[in-house]
Amino acid sequence: MILHTERKIFGDWFILHFTENEGMAFGMKFFDVYGKYALTILRIGVSIFGFWYLITHIRKHANTFFLVCVALILGGAIGNIIDCVFYGVIYHDMNQYNGGFLLGWVVDMLYFPIVETHYPSWSPIKPGQEFVFFSPVFNLADAAISIGVVSIIIFQKRFFRQGEEVEAATEPATVEPANDTNNTENSENKNESI
Repeated sequence: MILHTERKIFGDWFILHFTENEGMAFGMKFFDVYGKYALTILRIGVSIFGFWYLITHIRKHANTFFLVCVALILGGAIGNIIDCVFYGVIYHDMNQYNGGFLLGWVVDMLYFPIVETHYPSWSPIKPGQEFVFFSPVFNLADAAISIGVVSIIIFQKRFFRQGEEVEAATEPATVEPANDTNNTENSENKNESI
């Protein structure tokens, strides 16, 4: 596909729309080329930390669903890193792109314009202008990151409570010694009954 071309998959509700994102989420960017280098290196550093975090929690026998959420976030981050690191090298002369190693743009392609309408004329926000519900174009890596983060936020009490219960179960139980006065009273009662 060529930049900004579309293919309708499911009517007007699901469209493959080829676009390139040169920055972070929602196309935000900063400090031109040096900012792009910094962003790519930051993504690589965060992914290395993500691997360490995932392995640490696997060893601690953390909640399986929590591990899946962390793996989704990590997998999505790595997918975007692959674009950032190699896309500029492989597709250097394509789509008016002049990047290079570590300067790649992330390819976005999934577009779900479920509702297309206009703001009411009386609306204080953009009166009469076009409104598209769910207008961002994203990729599978973005979807994996979003699903992982939202799931951790929604189910955080379940994920982290179970960890506390496991720690409590592994702590050694303390047994209180029997009270000596009770033992002597019991032995005296036995002697009297004999």
